[in-house]
Amino acid sequence: MKEKLPMRELGDVSVTAISDGYLEVGFDLLANIDDTECKTIQQKACPNKLNSVHINAFLVRQQGKNILIDSGAGGIKGWGGELVNNLAKLNLKPTDINAVLLTHTHPDHIGGLITSDGQAVFSGAELLISHDEYNFIQDDKYFNSFNDRAKGNIIFARNVFEQYKSHLQIIEQGEVLPGIDAIPMKGHTPGHTGYRIEGSNGSLLIWGDIVHFPHIQLLKPNVSIAFDYDPKLAIETRLRVLDMVSSEHILVGGMHFGNDGFGYIKKNQTGYALL
Repeated sequence: MKEKLPMRELGDVSVTAISDGYLEVGFDLLANIDDTECKTIQQKACPNKLNSVHINAFLVRQQGKNILIDSGAGGIKGWGGELVNNLAKLNLKPTDINAVLLTHTHPDHIGGLITSDGQAVFSGAELLISHDEYNFIQDDKYFNSFNDRAKGNIIFARNVFEQYKSHLQIIEQGEVLPGIDAIPMKGHTPGHTGYRIEGSNGSLLIWGDIVHFPHIQLLKPNVSIAFDYDPKLAIETRLRVLDMVSSEHILVGGMHFGNDGFGYIKKNQTGYALL
């Protein structure tokens, strides 16, 4: 029997969390918290994976179309690389994917778009990216201001866009595909984007990298990570989104939630929690 992947039915639309695997992140990359507190929180929540950050992509099936949101890391830097194998558990090949929507252009979200020799994995898919994120990646002024690691990530993103240039779509806020709205959630990157998916019987929000360590950053939303382009704005966005999804009881899909992929956010006296 094939392994059953986490899936939510929204009437005429289904959304499945597809694991790409893990990457390891040191607590020293987190700000506004110390290592001891990080370890305490993680040991209580997930004792066997203190520094592991799980990587999810999401498969949206609607109107006969297969739409991915993000592509995982694809094995870049030794991270992840399990997406295609896990798609096969749903009897899907890369050529069956009709579109890929990107939350942003960090390697653990776009690495799965190209092979190790630089060829497009989802060769028949449209690639959708926000206007602000695309312009940020192509802007040499920003590029020249970064360190070598960040420059390498931008070069990688530019190479990805080159491979998909014949079917690249630059998107704005609002409906980008039937029943899928792009929602700006800036801070983690200049064009970081969430996607609200509406079905005939329900909806959910794919929120990208609002959190990396959910147990830590939900309990303490002011904890930022070194990957944030604008930490202050990332915290403001996190607080705004957490207030929205908890008060409106919106189901959330998180790229770094773990294997379950989905959850509701509950507001506590201090911070939030993932249900």
